[in-house]
Amino acid sequence: MSLGYDGGLTAALSVKDIGKGIAFYRDVLGFKLLYHAEEMGWCELESPVTRVNVGLSQVEKPEVKGGATLTFGVKDIDRARKTLEDRKVRFDGPTQVIPDLTKLATFYDPDGNKLMLYQSLQ
Repeated sequence: MSLGYDGGLTAALSVKDIGKGIAFYRDVLGFKLLYHAEEMGWCELESPVTRVNVGLSQVEKPEVKGGATLTFGVKDIDRARKTLEDRKVRFDGPTQVIPDLTKLATFYDPDGNKLMLYQSLQ
């Protein structure tokens, strides 16, 4: 059975202050703001991954427990991590290395949404 997927994906995250969220994803992670519907408390940003967008929904109390983790591939995880650390992004411990497979680094947006970088070692 095919649902007729078109190749696009929008991941929705909750934030307390949509302005701060936009600034983080645009200015720190380098995403492009596609639109901001203030009356709805919603915006979408284009990630560097083709047809993968991040939608931010402004809520009073963001629930950031569990759920999916957006994991973005980078060419050089050490360099990417240093760039984010220089921008005061909070990481969860050291970069993990799974020999001959991948390196992983978990970090958080200002509302505590968990994000991750990975670098393939294959």
